[in-house]
Amino acid sequence: MAITKAKEKKIEGRVEYKGTQLVQAHSQQQLLLQFSPEPELPLQNDMMLKSVTESLASLIHGLKVDHLTDGVIRRSKRMILDSLGVGFLGTGTEVFHKVTQYSKMYSSNTSSTVWGRPDFRLPPTYAAFVNGVAVHSMDFDDTWHPATHPSGAVLPVLTALSEALPQTPKFSGLDLLLAFNVGVEVQGRLMHFSKEAKDIPKRFHPPSVVGTLGSAAAASKYLGLSLTKCREALAIAVSHAGAPIANAATQTKPLHIGNAAKHGMEATFLAMLGLQGNKRIFDLGSGFGAFYTNYSPKDLPSLDSHIWLLDEQDVAFKSFPAHLATHWVADAAAAVRKHLVIPEGVLLPTDHIERIVLRIPDVQYVNRPFPDSEHEARHSFQYVACAMLLDGSVMVPSFCSEQINRPQVRELLQKVVLEHPSDNLPSFNTLYCEISVTLKDGTTFTERSDTFYGHWRKPLSQEDLQKKFRDNASRMLSKDTVESLIKVVESLEDLDDCSVLTSLLKGPSVQEEDSKLSHMFSFPHTMSRLTNV
Repeated sequence: MAITKAKEKKIEGRVEYKGTQLVQAHSQQQLLLQFSPEPELPLQNDMMLKSVTESLASLIHGLKVDHLTDGVIRRSKRMILDSLGVGFLGTGTEVFHKVTQYSKMYSSNTSSTVWGRPDFRLPPTYAAFVNGVAVHSMDFDDTWHPATHPSGAVLPVLTALSEALPQTPKFSGLDLLLAFNVGVEVQGRLMHFSKEAKDIPKRFHPPSVVGTLGSAAAASKYLGLSLTKCREALAIAVSHAGAPIANAATQTKPLHIGNAAKHGMEATFLAMLGLQGNKRIFDLGSGFGAFYTNYSPKDLPSLDSHIWLLDEQDVAFKSFPAHLATHWVADAAAAVRKHLVIPEGVLLPTDHIERIVLRIPDVQYVNRPFPDSEHEARHSFQYVACAMLLDGSVMVPSFCSEQINRPQVRELLQKVVLEHPSDNLPSFNTLYCEISVTLKDGTTFTERSDTFYGHWRKPLSQEDLQKKFRDNASRMLSKDTVESLIKVVESLEDLDDCSVLTSLLKGPSVQEEDSKLSHMFSFPHTMSRLTNV
């Protein structure tokens, strides 16, 4: 595996902890995390070594910093920066306000930051919950193939745990990167167990299923759980997983990722307390297989031959907050619009348009002819096409009620027809959008999009990714804090103390930022918690 000198230096001073224990405080909802030796128990029989469940637990337990490749580090840092940005933007939404109001009823002696709110802290599980909701509140977060949103269920868990745990020894940026990538990797491996998972979902919202397991995997790695307890955490998390796709396009959908973050962390805590689950949960059709048809789990490759899925398959980053499939529609609509503008750059009067045909995959929950809320508009092929035709761009404000309910939009929506060509399959890796606009005089213009800018085949440049982050985060943070976060994430593998990152997530004063940045990379290396048990 490729490894930089900086990473080699990080590995040299690591210490191996032999276990972790979670101690529950006497008062309700208070969890105090303390580290103490815990001997690794022998496996009960040889059959367990051959199970898929055991191989997943072994993957989580066995992956080390020196398994990380330069490509995986680079891609995961982009995912972290983007997730933080859309998370900060999401803290201004109505759904975020509602879940924070609910979460205030819980208190704990141990607490973690709610992003962008310096005076608001919650117990770690609820901080992960509300921050996860923020990340997905506008459907602006990254998307992977097979289809899921991999980062939102994992990153909030790790930032919450970074603050909740004792600060000696410190968590490093490499600790966070390793746990983050373990959480993402487990999600990808699970989705490869079923052909159904490779298509845009029809039954369960993927982050509510694999995201919950990714959260548990990341938390287990970050906390240094034994192999046995990694397995138990996964088994418990399966019973926390799953949410129906019918709640897409509602305020409840962002809760799927918030709950995945929270429930995965809870499963890990329960495993640390000794709770047990089915030791073959991923080997059974009545276990994890209950979420997927044609479920066919396979043992994972050995650690010696491990290749990260993120090395093989990058994620897509969105340029506007809506379902990923609508980005092909926007791209095609932007191309056809060039034929419909008069010299001043204004669209022809809408009454000149007779018909708009969208040839897209058959994805029912993104087929919303007349959306009447921001969440429905984000899941509407028809609305995104009309917004792009009218305005020439789709942006964050495009989904406010004033924009959705414009008379011109409503007039155009009545003219949209969907067609589903047999070769246009519901997969983010192969789908396309073709749009035809027919005028009253019979003239028809047709354009097609096979790949949009931001898709993994045409990735956002680092400059444009940082611009997206600035645009999103600056709505909640000062300019100095925004720039500081970019610098910290850009050099995350060289960061000795993750408290530098979590302090910035609160939105500190300029004076605090200056003090922290001056020492950001000057700490002597401290020993890590992430170790074998």
